[in-house]
Amino acid sequence: MKELLTTEHLTVEAGERLLFKEAKLTVKEREIIGVIGRNGAGKSLLLSAIAGKMKEIEGQLNWRKRITIQLVPQEVEHYEGNYLPSMRHWRIPELPYELLSGGQQLKWRLAEGFSKGAELLLLDEPTNHLDETAVSFLIKEIKNYKGAMIIVSHDRHFLDEVATKIWSIEEQGIIEQEGNYSHYIYVRDERKKARQAAYDKQQKKIEQIEKQIGELTAWSQKAHKQSTKQEGFKEYHRVKAKRTDAQIKSKRKLLEKQLQKEKVEEVKQEHDVFFDFQGKAKQGRRLFELKDVTVAFDNNVLFKHFHLTIQKGERIAISGDNGSGKTTLLKLLTGEIGPSEGTVWRSPTAKIGYLSQQVFDLPLHATPAQLFERETFEERGKVQTIMSQLGFSQLQWKEPIGKMSMGERVKCKLMQYILNETEVLLLDEPTNHLDLPSREQLERTLLSYPCTLFVVSHDRYFRQKITNTEVKLSESQHKKPPKERDDKEDLRMKLENERQHVLGKLSILTNKDEEYAELDAKFLELTKKINALK
Repeated sequence: MKELLTTEHLTVEAGERLLFKEAKLTVKEREIIGVIGRNGAGKSLLLSAIAGKMKEIEGQLNWRKRITIQLVPQEVEHYEGNYLPSMRHWRIPELPYELLSGGQQLKWRLAEGFSKGAELLLLDEPTNHLDETAVSFLIKEIKNYKGAMIIVSHDRHFLDEVATKIWSIEEQGIIEQEGNYSHYIYVRDERKKARQAAYDKQQKKIEQIEKQIGELTAWSQKAHKQSTKQEGFKEYHRVKAKRTDAQIKSKRKLLEKQLQKEKVEEVKQEHDVFFDFQGKAKQGRRLFELKDVTVAFDNNVLFKHFHLTIQKGERIAISGDNGSGKTTLLKLLTGEIGPSEGTVWRSPTAKIGYLSQQVFDLPLHATPAQLFERETFEERGKVQTIMSQLGFSQLQWKEPIGKMSMGERVKCKLMQYILNETEVLLLDEPTNHLDLPSREQLERTLLSYPCTLFVVSHDRYFRQKITNTEVKLSESQHKKPPKERDDKEDLRMKLENERQHVLGKLSILTNKDEEYAELDAKFLELTKKINALK
């Protein structure tokens, strides 16, 4: 395949932060390149640089010829575009953009991007908000596309299906690896093993030389001491001391030369992201109740005669196709919108936190230092500790939130709930913008979170892991209350929920902690009870 683009010494910074430097990359015709990296690593900025929308870069972008480039952004607060005939092919209703769901809005941007037929198509998190049917459709469209693509994504299955090459932003550099995501992980792990073995071998060699130098130093000190005390042997000991000093100098020089020539750096450990919720449940049973609710926008009916009651401590997942009304249901619960008919009751004492898909409700001009300003030194220390646990650098403490990646904004929003000890969480696609370590840590944290959860997510694994009840919204306009589980199934789900709660606590303890043995025994007991019900 012919090359479309090569880069030389490509370096990108965000404010005072160096994201990556000296990147040497290639893009060939018909390649599908998956871009991965932690939140804030510079993935979206890399797309912007290639699209020519970012001028403050160092290095060179060498194009083989003038080509057409189309960028499909991951999130935009406002979007200008015309409804195209091809959008019906993507199953997008003919409605104004602002009235569509998050998934439908993304489909709109994708449909418009694909329709341009650009020789290089750039997609930023194209699977966010999409249901499984839509993701399967997107995969087919990508495989049938005639041009090259560069795709930023945290979706492992999706990258395995479409990627022919991976660009991984890590340790302020970009590693280019042929193959899909799973192949990249295999090669990365093998490379780390080899590097760790080389580092261990180097450290052992350094230890041996340092031990020899230590012994020679002791002999030299002894010889120098004897050369000043023993008459008749002063010259002998002086010469011996000088010879030993020369050996020490020679060994140190040899060690420095070897390290300068082939020094192996220690393999960096993965940063552990830690969310520490301290929610406190209010007394009382009922938190929300929707009675005979109908919601309609113009002629589009989302809910009709819909009933739902949410009790304290429930962990509810809401699923359904794009446009079935999942986000609308959350907005009903928060009071952001009201029903066309029927009533929505919410507990007046419930402390509710709502994490929206776009996270545009943060003050984008403010810095974390301004957003999380605290009066006492102790409170400020707690804020900065949590910031560090979330993976933020010290430089980002005074960086405007508007300059942060979407994943970092999600973490900022979660941090608000951590500090405010929020009692009820309504989460709309909370994992969409999080990198893989952050997703896994969020799962562990939510398992041990003692309050009420209401989660909208297309991630089936995430839903099954942290919730015990599901409300499924179908394409039917007539929504009915979810069917009651039978007694055996209900008991199994309760036990499963309790086991997951125990597992969440175990994940942040070690076997040296006092509670560990008791919790471990409880986990085994619950497992036996669950297995007996299967």
